[in-house]
Formats: sequence, C-alpha cells, structure tokens
Amino acid sequence: MIWNMGNLNVAVLGPEGYAKSLGKRGTASDITFYNLKKGDDTVTFIEPTRYPERLAPLFYAASMADAALIVVSEITPIFGEWVLMLDEVGVGRGYIVLQNYLVPEDLMPFLRGTVLERYEFVDEDPIALRDRLLAEAHTRAPSDPVPAPWDRSPSITTSTSAVSERSSSAASCGAASRSTIP
Repeated sequence: MIWNMGNLNVAVLGPEGYAKSLGKRGTASDITFYNLKKGDDTVTFIEPTRYPERLAPLFYAASMADAALIVVSEITPIFGEWVLMLDEVGVGRGYIVLQNYLVPEDLMPFLRGTVLERYEFVDEDPIALRDRLLAEAHTRAPSDPVPAPWDRSPSITTSTSAVSERSSSAASCGAASRSTIP
C-alpha cells in the first residue's frame, strides 16, 4: 500500500529561533527541527542552531533541504555564507523574507549567478508561509517505493537431483573427516 503523504524539508536561515513561529520544536542539537503537519502532509523546518559558531550545522541543514527560507535583515558575511552554501549544495527552490527596509534590488547583485536568483521574495507572514509550504508539500509526488532486494533477484530453481548429489557428497565428506579424527 502506498500513501500519498507529502513532505518538504526546509532549511531556515535567519535569526535564531525564527522557525519557532512556523512549527513545533522537535529534536535539537547542532541543528533544530521544527515540525508542521496538516493531514498527511508535513513540513520539517531545519535550523542550524550552532551556526555560525560551527559551519557544519549550516552544511547539514542545506544538505537535507528540499527548499530554503532565508530571512535577511542586513547584508553581512553570514548572509554571503548562506548564499555560497545553498548554491554549492544546489537548493534550487526557496523564499526570501526581507527585514529592516531591505528591498530585492539590494540583494540581487549577491544572488546573480547562483540558485538563489530564482528564489521568491515573500512577505514576513508566518501564517501565509506555513500555508504556502504545506501546499507545496501536498503537491510533491511521493517517493517511488523502494523494492526489497529480493524483488530484483532472478528466481533460483534447483533440480532435485542436484540437491540429492550435494547432500550425498556432503554426507561422504562428513564421514571422511570423522574417520580421520584420532
């Protein structure tokens, strides 16, 4: 049986704890997961909690992401690292929320030539963002079922004569080895 359950993993890069307004807090370590569920559809927000102290959480969050949500309040070296990481990992879908009177034209020189130039600029409205991301999760095609290893194996048939030959030779080997034991 195959269920049509949509799931979307979203890296959230912005002020620490921003994803708290989008989902319920789950597992937390170097990265923190926030979960949002409606019916069979889920969105998992991945926030690199220990970044910028450590670069690895940013890499993990970007690597697991199907999409990204970037909250930009100012253009800093950290923003530059987000752009480079998302481009390098190839997170091709995403949304950008601007704060502190930034406008898209302020960011475009930094996004040009990266996957982020295709990201959509959205308003800072957690309810609308949740609805939009749940809708995106719902439209995602479920993963193809993974066949069990034995599904791909050719059928193996053994004739009864081959089995009886193996049994008799095994018995004679066992008898021979028992006779040589002192």
